[in-house]
Amino acid sequence: MRIYLDNCCYNRPYDDQSQLRISIETQAKLFLQEQISIGKIELVSSYVLNAENSMNKISSKRENIRAFINENTSCYVSAVHKNEIEKEAISIMDKGAKFIDACHVACAIFAKCDYFVSTDDRLLKCKIDKIKLINPVNIIMELEEF
Repeated sequence: MRIYLDNCCYNRPYDDQSQLRISIETQAKLFLQEQISIGKIELVSSYVLNAENSMNKISSKRENIRAFINENTSCYVSAVHKNEIEKEAISIMDKGAKFIDACHVACAIFAKCDYFVSTDDRLLKCKIDKIKLINPVNIIMELEEF
């Protein structure tokens, strides 16, 4: 299985864990990271993800996320494909996604991911035919069905 985690998913463990939803999503995201680390799930990342992560003002978060991505990415969508990605992103924006989010989804589609994982409710409401958008908790529930 191949997945793409968006930037808000990577940042979930750094959010306020006193909120139950955030805590549960964090645990699910960390479980996915573990599955990625042991090779049960393939991780896709992209130039879009690197660019967005580089804007993180807190250097320890930025570096921890970058290190995980660098150590565990099995497929990388580079900026060489920027024109194709942005073309696909424009059609995704028609479904209600913001440009940066649409670029992330387009990268996942380009890399033939099975799932695009996010904690962004607005993005998750978009209906994209080419890929399944899913919350980290819900993907865990789907994985347990297998």
